[in-house]
Amino acid sequence: MSVQPASADARRPAQLVDLALQGGGAHGAFTWGVLDRLLEEPWLVIEAVSGTSAGAMNAAVMAAAHASAGNEAAREALEAFWRRVSRAATFSPLQRSPMDVLLGRWSLDHSPAYIAFDMMARVFSPYDLAFGAGNPLTGVLAESIDFKCLAAAPIKLFITATNVRTGRPRVFRNSELSPDVLLASACLPAMFQAVEIDGEAYWDGGYSGNPTMTPLVQECVSDDTILVAINPVERPGIPRSARDILNRLNEVSFNAVLLKELRMMALLRQVTSQDSEVAHWSRMRVHMITSDLMAKLGSSSKLNAEWAFLCLLRDEGRRAAEAFLAVHGEDLGQRSTLDIDRLLEGV
Repeated sequence: MSVQPASADARRPAQLVDLALQGGGAHGAFTWGVLDRLLEEPWLVIEAVSGTSAGAMNAAVMAAAHASAGNEAAREALEAFWRRVSRAATFSPLQRSPMDVLLGRWSLDHSPAYIAFDMMARVFSPYDLAFGAGNPLTGVLAESIDFKCLAAAPIKLFITATNVRTGRPRVFRNSELSPDVLLASACLPAMFQAVEIDGEAYWDGGYSGNPTMTPLVQECVSDDTILVAINPVERPGIPRSARDILNRLNEVSFNAVLLKELRMMALLRQVTSQDSEVAHWSRMRVHMITSDLMAKLGSSSKLNAEWAFLCLLRDEGRRAAEAFLAVHGEDLGQRSTLDIDRLLEGV
């Protein structure tokens, strides 16, 4: 069934929303597509964004460009950012095998370089080998984001990284953001050396909040949060290969804190009165934009930055956002469309 475009009528009353953007490497191009479509709606007003890893980068690129020249500038900046990401990966040894290209598979599972890297990462750390010394996204971020503009941007940003020493999340806000903060939020321990900020070492924020929901409740006015999910919560069947088991463990761990926060919202919704100090938790309306495609993509495709693949994900993100607006656009400001109460079942 085709989805009819949602109304872009500028006369529609403004609806304040927050966004929660998950991380997932190249799969973050799906989120790019979602944002690209949402930014076409003048009645949607983004108050704040919580992002991790690729979600953090999408958030920072969008917020900085939006602060300087509005929605269209934000859309253009997102496309330019992902083009730079693709160009930076052009000469990476992590490329699809000829057979995968021939069969139209986007994973790197049969790439000799990826297989070698995967095996080495189980024995050697980024501190043992030169490959962990630098991140190719360093230059891309510096070229894509005006951090001075970002510090004063009207869209609040909450970027999560994981403190290596304590295991706790640190949430960075607009005035604290820098290329290092964004790289820390996306720092996979098996690939890159920890990023040091203010004397502390940080790894990928997905381990402690993917993304963190708490500041969207405690520091924002909006009662509507749209979660853009790119890490599958559920997968059918039991993973049996060593790689599939490890990939599923990563998905479970990267979703665990988010699910815990959503479960807390569901619980408070049942027991909190509207005049209590935590009433905002209980009245939060939660929505989700996702796609079945994300569960069909292999984990190794998160390292595939081919432009054709990024565009496929962008287009899927636009389709998913279009479907959400068509079906649930009128629910924003009225009711939740994600049944978080289901998370309390069996607890």
